[in-house]
Amino acid sequence: MLDPLKLPIFILAALTLLLTPGPAVLYIVARSMDQGRLAGMVSVLSVEVGNFAHVVAATLGLSALLLSSALAFTVVKYLGAAYLIYLGLRRIFSRETVLSTTSIERQSLGKVFSQGVVVAILNPKTALFFLAFLPQFVDPARGNLTVQLFTLGSIFVLMAIVTDSLYALLAGTIGQSLKNAPHFLKAERYLVGSVYIGLGLMAAFSDIGHK
Repeated sequence: MLDPLKLPIFILAALTLLLTPGPAVLYIVARSMDQGRLAGMVSVLSVEVGNFAHVVAATLGLSALLLSSALAFTVVKYLGAAYLIYLGLRRIFSRETVLSTTSIERQSLGKVFSQGVVVAILNPKTALFFLAFLPQFVDPARGNLTVQLFTLGSIFVLMAIVTDSLYALLAGTIGQSLKNAPHFLKAERYLVGSVYIGLGLMAAFSDIGHK
């Protein structure tokens, strides 16, 4: 059973991260702007299939780790917290803009789907993110860890389908305006960075408080 106190925090954090532009959003927006909304929606589904594969892998790996050693799982949580803080600091101090003019070769819908799945699955940053993000919101004392991890990961992917679909459907207007909105991109950088750092600090200090 999920922690009812942590679940709203998880949803809010996930929503904040999903609504701000990132590499996956860039790919979806560019594909939608180039080949239309249908291709954009296909790219959304393909990316989320890849993300779901990462959720399954993270769930099985972390569950096996807990069964083998509770101490090892605690270490993973601390390392995950540190990684989230690192991501936040890097995002804040990075001068790179996420959205830029990108040229994507036109392809059939079948190739759009297969390409998106491969891109998402082969992205090591996605795997690291789920390994760092999901453990912060589970509690072995509240029941089956595998179920908790899988449920949280599934919620994240379902939310991503909704938010990424909005980007795909509105890419003709929102996509171009975001590319020409430096003030938004700067604010987005600080917002996402702060969320990552907050999650990392929350995880670290909440564990200390339970000892």
